[in-house]
Amino acid sequence: MNVSSNIPNIKTNQNTTSIKTNFTEKISKEEAVELREQITKNAQEMMLSSTTIQSTLASKGDDFASLYEDFQAFLGDIGYEGKPIAELSKEEAAELVSEDGLFGITQTSDRIADFVINGSGGDEKLMRAGREGMLLGFKQAEQMWGGELPEISQQTMAKSIEKVDKAMHDLGFSILNQEA
Repeated sequence: MNVSSNIPNIKTNQNTTSIKTNFTEKISKEEAVELREQITKNAQEMMLSSTTIQSTLASKGDDFASLYEDFQAFLGDIGYEGKPIAELSKEEAAELVSEDGLFGITQTSDRIADFVINGSGGDEKLMRAGREGMLLGFKQAEQMWGGELPEISQQTMAKSIEKVDKAMHDLGFSILNQEA
């Protein structure tokens, strides 16, 4: 089974079956577990990639070249068609992570949260799995970074969680995990 959040060009596994929606067909317990695992993993990867881009653009540090290859394909997947990241000046990088920039807090948090919300299809367990994946991806990004991420990434994570929590509330789901 493959979960999609309607983000163009996201690579998918070719050996997957189509998703059964909550509205047309019932899914088995095994399929539900598989969907939950996949949405958690996808959200985790989305958060990790997004925070890596933000952190790298914000710092333009010495390790920039080594990280460049890791997220170059991701840039095209989310619609970045600008100058190659490695060739950006500090001013151009700052513009991309500015308030209105493609990698700024608002647009990045919207992409992350929308990925989880759309990928869940309104299913509470899948939305919780996506939220969990966001948190895991953020922790992985911190580990890769070697500590606390830059403020832009902290704010992006908070705004992403806030948007997912609001969507859960709007759908009538308790924000607290009932299974905990």
